[in-house]
Amino acid sequence: MTFRELLDTPFALIQAAIRPLAGFGAILIVVAELVIAGVTAGVSRLSDDDDAAVAWTVVVSTLICAWLVRFAMRGLTTAIGTAAVHGVPTDWRTALRRSSARLGPQLLFGSLFTLVGLAVLGLGTVLIIGVPFALLWLGWLRANRFVTVPVIFAEGANHRAAVARSKLLIAGTQWPTVWLWLCVRALLLLTALPLLGIPWFLSDFSGTHRWAVIVLTTSAVLLIVAFGEVVESATRVVVYVDRRCRREGMDIRLPLGAGVR
Repeated sequence: MTFRELLDTPFALIQAAIRPLAGFGAILIVVAELVIAGVTAGVSRLSDDDDAAVAWTVVVSTLICAWLVRFAMRGLTTAIGTAAVHGVPTDWRTALRRSSARLGPQLLFGSLFTLVGLAVLGLGTVLIIGVPFALLWLGWLRANRFVTVPVIFAEGANHRAAVARSKLLIAGTQWPTVWLWLCVRALLLLTALPLLGIPWFLSDFSGTHRWAVIVLTTSAVLLIVAFGEVVESATRVVVYVDRRCRREGMDIRLPLGAGVR
């Protein structure tokens, strides 16, 4: 595939599976929002409605729920995407069962993914001029492990084997993959801007009361996180298929009955 096709094809994959992705994503966002609102209300009552306590509770609970939403959408999207590669239609229940069966490797990948990202960006922000270099370094690390999750699903590998397999498939194309990773981030940023305007639009009807602002803002954050993960996971699946076709001829089919001479 060309670079442009690597950017376009994930959206075609998402469009083909929009119903299970949107349905499960909506359920996740509603559940996560109820958790955030419930925890915040509990802390507000226990702290006698202290503003600082409420603010910290909203931030921490939103970060935790956003991580869980992202983790769940990563597994669901990859399960649907890898099944679609083989022409197998998959609903969200079947995809969820497939994702649950590969929970261990996914959890290890997700944890290391987050910790490495925080460590590299934290190190880069120590010096302001180090931020661009930290982003490039993080992009390189992400590129080498870019197709780890599709390998976990498509090949049934454990985390260590999937990382090694990802590095093998991506070998020689790290920098194009870094550029792809950055472009996807830029596209998500452009997409997120209109979504951030939704809470402000709804606030015209709900008012600017604190609870309305909390619910609308956290809902927008969860929506952006869920959509972003769907796009990134679909991109990972597309890159995985592209690399296997280029390196291993996965798209080559021998005629039935063809023998080896």
